[in-house]
Amino acid sequence: MTDTTISARGGVPERPSLDGLEETWARRWQEDGTYAFDRTKERSDVYAIDTPPPTVSGELHMGHVFSYTHTDTVARFQRMRGRTVFYPMGWDDNGLPTERRVQNVYGVRPDPSLPYDKDWRPPAAPVDDAARKNPTAISRRNFIELCELLTVEDEKAFEALWRRLGLSVDWSLTYTTIGSAARAASQRAFLRNLARGEAYQAEAPTLWDVGYGTAVAQAELEDRERPGAYHRLRFTGPDGREVLIDTTRPELLPACVALVCHPDDERYADLVGAAARTPVFGVEVPVRAHPLADPAKGTGIAMVCTFGDLTDVTWWRELRLDTRVVIGRDGRLLREPPAGVPAEPYAALAGQTVNGARRTLVELLADAGDLVGEPRPITHPVKFYERGDRPLEIVSTRQWYLRNGGRDAGLREELLARGRELRWVPEHMRHRYEHWVGGLTGDWLVSRQRFFGVPVPVWYRLDDAGEPDWSHPLTPDEAMLPIDPTSEPPPGYEETQRGEPGGFTGDPDVLDTWATSSLTPQIVGGWETDPDLFARVFPMDLRPQGHDIIRTWLFATVARSHLEHGALPWHTAVLSGWILDPDRKKMSKSKGNVVTPMALLERNGSDAVRYWAANGKPGMDLAFDPAQVKVGRRLATKLLNASRFALGLGAADALRAAATQPLDTAMLAELSGVVATATTAFDGYDHTAALMATEAFFWRFCDDYIELVKERAYGTGPAADSARAALATALSVQLRLFAPVLPFVTEEVWSWWRYGSVHRSPWPTTYEVGRAMEAPGDPELLRLAADALGQVRRAKSERKLSMKADVPLAEALGPAAVLDQLGTVADDLRAAGRIAKLDLLPDRTTELVIACAF
Repeated sequence: MTDTTISARGGVPERPSLDGLEETWARRWQEDGTYAFDRTKERSDVYAIDTPPPTVSGELHMGHVFSYTHTDTVARFQRMRGRTVFYPMGWDDNGLPTERRVQNVYGVRPDPSLPYDKDWRPPAAPVDDAARKNPTAISRRNFIELCELLTVEDEKAFEALWRRLGLSVDWSLTYTTIGSAARAASQRAFLRNLARGEAYQAEAPTLWDVGYGTAVAQAELEDRERPGAYHRLRFTGPDGREVLIDTTRPELLPACVALVCHPDDERYADLVGAAARTPVFGVEVPVRAHPLADPAKGTGIAMVCTFGDLTDVTWWRELRLDTRVVIGRDGRLLREPPAGVPAEPYAALAGQTVNGARRTLVELLADAGDLVGEPRPITHPVKFYERGDRPLEIVSTRQWYLRNGGRDAGLREELLARGRELRWVPEHMRHRYEHWVGGLTGDWLVSRQRFFGVPVPVWYRLDDAGEPDWSHPLTPDEAMLPIDPTSEPPPGYEETQRGEPGGFTGDPDVLDTWATSSLTPQIVGGWETDPDLFARVFPMDLRPQGHDIIRTWLFATVARSHLEHGALPWHTAVLSGWILDPDRKKMSKSKGNVVTPMALLERNGSDAVRYWAANGKPGMDLAFDPAQVKVGRRLATKLLNASRFALGLGAADALRAAATQPLDTAMLAELSGVVATATTAFDGYDHTAALMATEAFFWRFCDDYIELVKERAYGTGPAADSARAALATALSVQLRLFAPVLPFVTEEVWSWWRYGSVHRSPWPTTYEVGRAMEAPGDPELLRLAADALGQVRRAKSERKLSMKADVPLAEALGPAAVLDQLGTVADDLRAAGRIAKLDLLPDRTTELVIACAF
């Protein structure tokens, strides 16, 4: 596509208004294809954006409005610079957030053991709390269909808000992370990872969210402060020696496999290599030394349980300890004791929740005399899944992993080098990436024990006993993708062989949602399905995102692109900060301080909200300030009125004429500097600096230049023609400077007197502004004239006179050189100040002074 559809000029309305602009122009932009991507352009003429797909699991919030506005300013600027902008929109609709929302809205839970019911219909939504607490079990397929139903409705609401905000995306490029193209790309990438040895399966200790019933990855963890208590337990060492252990998790005592102390701790040096017996159970465990043991923590010696925390996993792995698992996937203690643990004392714990088992075991310890003193209350950090509401457990499960440098020093260095190759805005955000990559302790766990996601695309042969052959997964041909191994047989098998000895079984897991989201450049760019498009957009130019997901989305995307393409997925990453409430606290639903975007947009207008958002620099947090939104609306209103005034003087017909008068060329000279500043700022992804420079000039233009020149502009002759020419150029340039931030009001004004869309018009240049001047201007002259007029206005204000009051005599005192300059604009100053006589008195004062006589 070339330019947007040419439309006739609309003329200046009698009473311009901001109301209704969003509906009018959103519709026109869609009808005219204003933001359509032109795929005939060469790669050098393309600007490609890897837009973050928001999670479709509720409402968008002001943080979305904040960061997506920033990205849109970049897209609009680049489009006006002559690039065809590849700007898609995606919806991240698979994964745990969507499942939880469906469960809460409809009061259901998935049960894979149930058959599909084609006649089942969901209950009216939303359901009450009783239904949520006692959810209806439905089949896996019924549950997935319900997820698909709800996400479609959510996506409609999201799209409506984005259109209202004025995002200049090409809606024909919209994708979803659960759509066919995304599933195929995600499965294709996984299979290639598997073929290259980058994906592998392992039975290992796994961070497990009991509430969601799934494994989670290191990148999805967060520490939350929780109350707890230290319990001092008495172990028995050699010769009956008392060995005291402090622990916050006494319920894991039957899972104890060792005691560990620091190699340099002399208190326990003689115990290393010996054994101790656990209280209550009397199990003999070895005493070992390891540098991670902290001599200053508790008693200086700790029990190693399989598994209480990630340090336990490290000790277990590096010290090659036994395994005694006691906690199951449901968060309860297993019914049977682990090997070597006596059944009688364990029976009191079997099947209990973690908290119940803790209370019971504390009672057993106290009865046995092995609880030393009373529990000591503490507050300590506990690991949670970032979206979960129950502490994580560590259970042993079979999972799929992708290599990410956590256990491969060579790959880690390659990924660090990619981080240095990437352009970061702001630059200091690179350190967060390096800190994350350098601190990885394991590979990326990508399988999830859930339902609404991209299926792991493999099957397993079953031996004659019906046991899976995990080490030789069956894989599909890429031409078959996407596939669901739980409902489709592998090549060479029939569906009747599913679950039968000698037959097959499908992998029941789905891929982590980040395993799909990390491929957004490939998904929307047509990787392997549209080579021509992919060559035009990949690697992309920009990845905009929040700084808090550098460790997940940004790093994962870099890793996938590095492994598959040997390149970065984009050239530049621009990081957004957080939105804070007026008290400088992060906005979140849990705190109840969230502002609903749609209501704000409808009440104040989208341009006003975008103005507030654009006042936040990349990487910086911004407080939500209703007063700033009002400033934005006032600016948009002023732009309407000032434009109407200038066009009412005949500026539209003077656009190609040159400005000849000193005041006019002075104004344009200053505007030329603003164009240079704004262009440099946008090139550096600093939309805030561009807006500040443009806005500051606009208010001077309205308050000073227009007031000084309007009497002349009403007249006829060369001087009046110069004023109208300057007004025309200034208006045309300023509309385009404001367009990335204020798209609706600028498009509205542009339509009054220009053809086409302001958003497909060329970005202003200093050359363009210079060409509008007959001779170079001096910006200082406008400031001098504004200072003089300001003094006249103050004199009237001090005497409580109207600004229209006449001034019989005004004397201008100051250095001769200053008054010589002032003399070149004396006619405009007299007209604007309604001064009958203006005397210039040189060298009477060191600074300009305007004395008014009434």
